[in-house]
Amino acid sequence: MTDDSASFLWGIGALVLVLSGLTARRLSFGQIARSALGWIMIFALAALAFANRDRIAPIVTDIGERLGIGGQTVVGDTVRIQMSEDGHFWARVTLDGVEKRMLVDSGATITAVSEASARAIGIETNAAGFPVVINTANGSITARRARVERVSLGTLETTDLGVVVSPAFGDTDVLGMNFLSRLGSWRVEGRTLILEPKRTPQS
Repeated sequence: MTDDSASFLWGIGALVLVLSGLTARRLSFGQIARSALGWIMIFALAALAFANRDRIAPIVTDIGERLGIGGQTVVGDTVRIQMSEDGHFWARVTLDGVEKRMLVDSGATITAVSEASARAIGIETNAAGFPVVINTANGSITARRARVERVSLGTLETTDLGVVVSPAFGDTDVLGMNFLSRLGSWRVEGRTLILEPKRTPQS
């Protein structure tokens, strides 16, 4: 039995239980019909949300972060990012004034930006230069070099950060080691990524 079949049977069973409960209350046919229609709509919306959970999750995360209840928090000058349900750390990063949701990847040597994000930010690639070849889990891809004038993640900021831009990145933007290496420290404790700035003796 497939997952879809099991979900359909579960929905039918739940609907039968609801109708049985309404009938036992001796409601009129009109009241039963309205209640049944309401429950059908609830089940349909729940099924639709479940089927599109991979698309909905980033939206929910974005809303949560904007309301201050998301997985990224700032305490003093330290940024803490909770691990997402997909097992990755996603950060809310501002690139030249444009806010983007970026995957924090210590395995990426350089920060990678999708073409759509590059257009939104106004990044100009070095079209005259030679493309750079990047080895990824899906094979080698070519990308163009560019630079972002200012990058901020919570209270953490850096300037003149090198990035690469390629259509092969799809819709994903990646914050790589060339950003993490500019921090004072970064570490993972349990399901939390902790990022701290470089500290001077005075601080």
